[in-house]
Amino acid sequence: MKRRRLTDRTMKKFEEYLREEEKSKATIEKYIHDIRMFVSFTNHRNISKKIVMQYKRTLFEKAYAVASIHSMLAPLNSLFSFLGWTDCKIKSVKIQRQIYCSKDRELTKEEYMRLVHTSKQKGKERLGLLLQAICGTGIRVSELQFITAEAAKRGKADVFCKGKTRSVFIVPALQKKLLRYAAEQKISSGPIFITRSGNPVSRTNIWREMKSLCTQANVRPEKVFPHNLRHLFARVFYDIEKDMAKLADILGHSSIDTTRIYIISTGAEHRRKMEHMRLII
Repeated sequence: MKRRRLTDRTMKKFEEYLREEEKSKATIEKYIHDIRMFVSFTNHRNISKKIVMQYKRTLFEKAYAVASIHSMLAPLNSLFSFLGWTDCKIKSVKIQRQIYCSKDRELTKEEYMRLVHTSKQKGKERLGLLLQAICGTGIRVSELQFITAEAAKRGKADVFCKGKTRSVFIVPALQKKLLRYAAEQKISSGPIFITRSGNPVSRTNIWREMKSLCTQANVRPEKVFPHNLRHLFARVFYDIEKDMAKLADILGHSSIDTTRIYIISTGAEHRRKMEHMRLII
């Protein structure tokens, strides 16, 4: 039997394939990172179903969360399909759908407002506006580049992500803030959220700047990351509209199952709803 090894050349070809499939930059980076972890585990051994199963068991032994293990095995199965090594594919980890999330991870509207106010107090005008742009539209942090001076003037951004285009509306209050900031920064066209060198602000920089607000805003650091703003948008929108299909379109989700993850309530809220049922005599 021909020996199976994952070389740098193989990885580059797979990375090119992912780009052709129009996977997002973040997705490609995660796939390659997870595959390299597996390659390190193999230690140059011949790749077989047995090795992959050993790797899966090791992930459990290291106490990774079930959801994390599921996401780490998916890139391997995708790679094996690409290479025609279908006999190496392994069953994904089944995850029971959560009906509520941890209160320690959910960013509340009040905490979000404290973050925005704190950014203003610290003189971080761009960061405060950026927080409002994500939370006020529901866009992904990677889609901030589509919030341009032209989009602000139209009150609508045309977002292209994962091979699809969707329209993201910019409410008048946010539109006014964006136009004022763009004028102050002398940005007449192109992305509004840029660095001094004119490049779009990176995910890493946004994450770091957001974390710097935690102490003064009195918000737990584990709650403060860009994607949580998108989750907050989803929960607030759903509380008003109760239309999951519409929310999925706004967020750019291909599956409503993904949207459901965004709107799960905390355990405390779930407990209150059960108490309001008043079924205990």
